[in-house]
Amino acid sequence: MKALTFPKSHRLLKPSDYSRVFNDVTLKVPHRNFLILASANSLGHARVGLIFSKKNLRLAVQRNRIKRQVRETFRLQPDLPGLDIIVLGRQGLDRLDNDTVRSSLNDLWHRVKKKYRQSTPDQSVGNPRGTE
Repeated sequence: MKALTFPKSHRLLKPSDYSRVFNDVTLKVPHRNFLILASANSLGHARVGLIFSKKNLRLAVQRNRIKRQVRETFRLQPDLPGLDIIVLGRQGLDRLDNDTVRSSLNDLWHRVKKKYRQSTPDQSVGNPRGTE
């Protein structure tokens, strides 16, 4: 059974982690209510950082609800590539219900994986068997 945790190793914790992503954006996935910025890391697994301002989500209960949804949908994505990901909230998030937020985020995670695959050269193109 899969562990139902969200360990520190899967989070962006330090300001320097956030700065590195902002300064070296390799993937940008826009959405009406979210913006995802990502940068490759060398850890072999994805990490996520969350930015939701009071300007876009006035009440703390709204910000916390959205952050819980982001963390949960991220945790349930086992095949995300080794990226440091920042999820930014945009205006209008407070008017969405949980199901809409969850489906939007699942779509965004799918788009992140797709963009990453498109931006990364396929290693097996020159060698169809995968052997040297």
